[in-house]
Amino acid sequence: MMSDFWLHPALIMILGALVLPFVRGAGRRPFLLVVPLIAFAAVLQMQEGIHGIFYFMDWQLTFGRVDRLSLVFAYIMTLMCIIGTIYGLHVENEYEHQAAWLYVAGALGVIFAGDFLVLFLFWELMAFSSVFLIWFRGQARSLAIGYRYLLVHTAGGLALLAGFVLHYQATGDLSFNQFDVANPTFAIYLIMIGFILNAAVPPLHSWLPEAYSEATVSGAVFMSAFTTKTTVYALARGFAGMEILIPLGVFMAIYGVVYAMLENDARRLLAYHVISQVGYMVAGVGIGTQMAINGVCAHAFANILNKGLLFMGVGSVLYMTGKAKFTELGGLYKKMPLALVFTLIGGLSISGFPLLSGFVSKSMIVAAGFDAHLYWAAFLLTLASTGTFLCLGLKALYLIWFGKNNCSEETWNKATDPPLHMHLAMGLAAFFCILIGVYTPYLYQMLPYPVDFAPYTAYHLAKTIQVLLFTALGFFLLIDQLTPKPTISLDLDWFYRRGGQLFLWLATKPIQAVDTAVNNAYRTWGLIPLMIVSRFWSWFDWHIIDGVVDGLARTVRWCGDWSRRLQAGQMQANIFSTVFVMTVLLILYVLAS
Repeated sequence: MMSDFWLHPALIMILGALVLPFVRGAGRRPFLLVVPLIAFAAVLQMQEGIHGIFYFMDWQLTFGRVDRLSLVFAYIMTLMCIIGTIYGLHVENEYEHQAAWLYVAGALGVIFAGDFLVLFLFWELMAFSSVFLIWFRGQARSLAIGYRYLLVHTAGGLALLAGFVLHYQATGDLSFNQFDVANPTFAIYLIMIGFILNAAVPPLHSWLPEAYSEATVSGAVFMSAFTTKTTVYALARGFAGMEILIPLGVFMAIYGVVYAMLENDARRLLAYHVISQVGYMVAGVGIGTQMAINGVCAHAFANILNKGLLFMGVGSVLYMTGKAKFTELGGLYKKMPLALVFTLIGGLSISGFPLLSGFVSKSMIVAAGFDAHLYWAAFLLTLASTGTFLCLGLKALYLIWFGKNNCSEETWNKATDPPLHMHLAMGLAAFFCILIGVYTPYLYQMLPYPVDFAPYTAYHLAKTIQVLLFTALGFFLLIDQLTPKPTISLDLDWFYRRGGQLFLWLATKPIQAVDTAVNNAYRTWGLIPLMIVSRFWSWFDWHIIDGVVDGLARTVRWCGDWSRRLQAGQMQANIFSTVFVMTVLLILYVLAS
């Protein structure tokens, strides 16, 4: 039963995905544009409050909990859906568009979910739709990585479900609100584990660089924008102020930058840097103040745009040349100048360059750390930002567009600027990166709490410019050492990969050997005890049981014959025979007991 009508943007995306296969010919591309635009318009007209309430059994399910926190995430995700769909207009595979839209629907469903059941429903929709964005790459490696991605997210979903069930059993409440993080229960920790797995917190992170680097060109754009940012929303909703998230987030920020610097594959570099940027947001949730949560939302908003722009820029290189490794690229500024410009804006934006989006979002989290007297966290996050500029604002751009030309003749001949619709998508993302950096009220007015933060102070500008200049100087002085080699960097997943191999060895070697030995021994020697038991039973049955039964039978028969011989009446004979038999049986029973 529905208590009120409310147009859910996730429903729009789901219906659009279901109708899409029936739209053919010239109407396909307009339809691809209209559906995300309608979802975006639905978000724009929303009013705060509780909508979309359904009653199922004894539970009240809330599909539309609308407030400032959910609206800012819904706004940027539907906007990114428009940009990502425009970027992928060249994709002829309608099922890839369907998977992307269902993926977006899952993210929007989580954002507006007011209870655990609705959240879990859309959480699983995200996992099972996004995996197809990896599989549609159509390569053997992408198929294997897609299965791993699905298994990891299934494990995270099970942890989440177990936490929900235990929390409901303890409280009787299905509502998804702020948890009591000061006194966390086992259920709360389980829920947090389910969330942070999707946030790619090390050591539960290795699925991310593999999945994002093996996804389709347009699929990677969607994946960079939705999975981790939806988790950031969930953490901000339920775990604000949980202190364990601060060291986890700071570790993520530094860890992601370090591994990004080691990467030779451009999309794996971007994927590792997703971990770093999400680390800022996770740390901000752990700080938990109003400024920190504002910073989390602002940086998630900005990062969806600038990270998506970077994936679009690198994806356009992969789409046109078929290459994504730095050792196979270089000098492409002559062949792909527009892609260079847009990727440069994304790289400088995510690095926190003044007048771009990262400058006005990331700095809010760092400032919240200083205000909360968490100086170690604030300084380490500042250090991580220098690594961001080093690997994205300098290294990636230099090695693809300005460095030594390592392109083969075939790659060089194929290299050219991508189609117009890709430029349009990158241009839209670049426009918003600049708009947020230049006109801060555009973003700050959407944030959950009143903003008391001024990014463009003389101190902040001077500090940022100094950090950027010294980072650039260090890069050009050490450019030969920073040039990647075609090697493989071992990650923390090495331990559980080796653990899995050890388990497989134990199962197939020692354990199987013991099982085989026991089986062979049973086949060889196991029949002897059975034969002994069988022979003993046969002897016991023949000499004891059969003897007793036969003796009783003969006794009863003799008593009957003897009683018939009596000259007394029939009644006396029957009584005597019965008494005699009962006496014998009673004696046998006493002896047996």
